[in-house]
Amino acid sequence: MFNKDLVLANCTDLNPWNWQCGIVPNHGYGNAATEFARTLPGTLSSSWYRTNQFSLELIFHHRMLHHKCRTMEPKSATAFYIPFYAGLAVGKFLWGNDTSKRDWHCRMMLQWVKKQKSWQRSNGSDHFMAVGRITWDFRRLTDPGKLWGSSFLNMPEMQQVTRFTIEKAPGDYYDVSVPYPTGFHPKTKKHLLEWQNFVRYYNRTSLFTFIGAKRDEVKNDFRGLLLSYCYNQSDSCRVVDCGVTQCSTDSSAIHKALLGSHFCLQPRGDSFTRRSVFDCMVAGSVPVFFWKRTAYDQYEWFLPTDPKSYSVFIDHEDVRNGTSIKEVLMRYSEQEIRRKRENLIEAIPRIIYAKPNKGLGSFRDAFDIAVDEVLRRIKLEKEWADFVG
Repeated sequence: MFNKDLVLANCTDLNPWNWQCGIVPNHGYGNAATEFARTLPGTLSSSWYRTNQFSLELIFHHRMLHHKCRTMEPKSATAFYIPFYAGLAVGKFLWGNDTSKRDWHCRMMLQWVKKQKSWQRSNGSDHFMAVGRITWDFRRLTDPGKLWGSSFLNMPEMQQVTRFTIEKAPGDYYDVSVPYPTGFHPKTKKHLLEWQNFVRYYNRTSLFTFIGAKRDEVKNDFRGLLLSYCYNQSDSCRVVDCGVTQCSTDSSAIHKALLGSHFCLQPRGDSFTRRSVFDCMVAGSVPVFFWKRTAYDQYEWFLPTDPKSYSVFIDHEDVRNGTSIKEVLMRYSEQEIRRKRENLIEAIPRIIYAKPNKGLGSFRDAFDIAVDEVLRRIKLEKEWADFVG
């Protein structure tokens, strides 16, 4: 009842000026990315969709409705899922000056949920939810000079609720970072295996690629530095300049560059992680990170435990001080690159959201892992509370 007014149905998913467009169709997966038929062979394009990067809430809600352990008997439940679209509720008002509007839907939802018997028996400690934006969009401070976002995650009722978010706050036990939704949503195990083989043997002709745009308003913009560097290394670097190319509406151009490159440069975005990190890995391109918080300090349920096994790290300050990215990457042998790529390919199921309601059989996708782990955690906490109580 709180979500109905938050979704927009009357806009095109290719509208780059409205971030909400494209979230609603197909339960959050988006419409079919028909443009991929021009660049992908056979039936591979059927697994690709125009998925909005903020659609996590809708995808999780849809999958939870079909979860094998769902019960209509609250007394037998291990945990309770809150199907509230907090990202949509907050995102509508992020760029306005009225902070009360950013909090209104969230406060109304919490007032309602507090009255439920399931909440009252645990004060929310066995509740969990997905929020479709980074955690910092829900942590507005009381400092008048720091008015960005909602105060949703700072509200007293949220202090014991587990939330899946596309980027978490360091040290917050109840924040669980999950992969950004990419456009790849295979319907069957066969489709997944076909894609893994496709990226494994794709002929990559560029050493590395950078996809992004410079931010003139940002002092010492690192993305601008990488963009200039890549233009000057055109024999090794493939550039997709999002200041020229409509990256928000032409994902096929992005994936063509990622598929054709051995490495992909992944600086921080407006926050430490970008959706491009996961686009890169799904394409089998080895990510090059410049901040450890981009991936190494989060997504621990989903990524390989050893960062060196699937990625490269070059400190951003070293790059500013003259370290050559090209020279660092050229030191890796063909065999070393192949090993990193193989580890990425094995991780693909864990960083995607499958299209079928019941998942991919023996493969666990990001949704399966997230829900299984949070249920395990809540169950252990209840058992411990019973033991010491």
